Amino acid sequence: MQQLPPPSALEGLLPDVVFELARRFAASGHELSLVGGPVRDLFLGRVSPDLDFTTDATPDGTLEAVAGWADATWEVGRAFGTIALRKGEHTIEVTTYRAEAYDPASRKPRVAFGTSLEDDLFRRDFSMNAMALRLPSLELVDPFGGYTDLAAGVIRTPGAAESSFSDDPLRMMRAARFASQLGVRVSDGVRAAMTGMADRIGIISAERVRDELVKLVNGAAPRAGVDLLVETGLADHVLPEVSALRLELDEHHRHKDVYQHSLQVLEQAASLESGPDGPVPGPDFVLRFAALMHDVGKPATRRFEPSGAVSFRHHDAVGSKLVKKRMRALRFDNDTIKAVARLVELHMRFYGYGDAGWTDSAVRRYVTDAGPYLERLHRLTRSDVTTRNRRKAERLAFAYDDLETRIAELAEQEELDAVRPDLDGGAIMELLGLEPGPVVGRAYRHMLEMRLENGPMDRPAAEAVLRAWWSGQPEAKEPTHE
Repeated sequence: MQQLPPPSALEGLLPDVVFELARRFAASGHELSLVGGPVRDLFLGRVSPDLDFTTDATPDGTLEAVAGWADATWEVGRAFGTIALRKGEHTIEVTTYRAEAYDPASRKPRVAFGTSLEDDLFRRDFSMNAMALRLPSLELVDPFGGYTDLAAGVIRTPGAAESSFSDDPLRMMRAARFASQLGVRVSDGVRAAMTGMADRIGIISAERVRDELVKLVNGAAPRAGVDLLVETGLADHVLPEVSALRLELDEHHRHKDVYQHSLQVLEQAASLESGPDGPVPGPDFVLRFAALMHDVGKPATRRFEPSGAVSFRHHDAVGSKLVKKRMRALRFDNDTIKAVARLVELHMRFYGYGDAGWTDSAVRRYVTDAGPYLERLHRLTRSDVTTRNRRKAERLAFAYDDLETRIAELAEQEELDAVRPDLDGGAIMELLGLEPGPVVGRAYRHMLEMRLENGPMDRPAAEAVLRAWWSGQPEAKEPTHE
């Protein structure tokens, strides 16, 4: 159990704008309380960037209270009792006390304004988020024991968990997200409700599930969040490829199954993220999600060899396709899908380097194929080593150190991160007397291949290579320029 500060110690953490706003509501004859996540975060020693307040004032009453004080106001949430405003650098939301009811077949609530702060807190997701600080007195209103739960590191719901999750099934995902972000555990009642109601997540939009998943993966303890999704069966509906890993044995028959291995790779990848000015600032969702999903192709490719060994041939390529399919279903953007799928596709490429020496050409291809994801690929590949065999781990680490050294040396020689053919499209057309078209594209790709294979060439050598290639093409003709 951690020691939390008393409410009286929070005043110095709150910006002056909070008390200015409270005085304006008091002058208008209304109550105002800081509520929810910002209160929880204050007890954890941090100020939330978003300030959420609740009040007995109607939306019209809120607008009257802040008139002439707020720099700007927005009424897009008026139907839900919410008025948003900006004061200086602060974004603030003020919501009228609410009493909501939900259609069991829908996430959308039927909104009714309430008159009681305690009733408003009861409708919130978890007890640690159902605390309020009355303003300006900083009196803690905590009818459901959120302060105690936060100190104990446990997630409970204000009422019955089954009722809470029936109202809003996304709260089950949110419980797993808090396990990752805050390092807390769920109560037995919450775990049981998540397990029994996991299929209810199906009524939630893919976009909202995706957003919770991103926050979970980017949390301080993503392994705990993912494990909770899997253990309760939620992952069967949102990430079934990860759930499927539990039954698959590691190909080397080591101490971990593929599922536990994948969680360890996720942890190790997160630990290798750089600082804000480094090449992979953390938290980096692309790297972390690729680490979690890198072996999802194994269940479909598992084969028992005559020798008794288990193989997973081409699981990298199969896994890349499965990742694309799952991320599309979760409505990820194309750039993120492409990045994660590419890393999954390439995560086994390095192992050929340790078995046999690579030519400079092979190193160039590795860098070119990784493209903008090279720094992430470095970290993913290193994270994929989870063996307890110290000698093997050291051998793989040494081999990858050597590969990175060679990449750096070649990059210095050749500007490897921006490999281009020695002749661009314009030079190709001029030399061969061609107009823009598919043939130019073929010639360009050939010259790129020669660049990767042989390294940089001077202009006369490159022109000779191009002419030699052109002489064997069906479209070949006498060049118009010598």
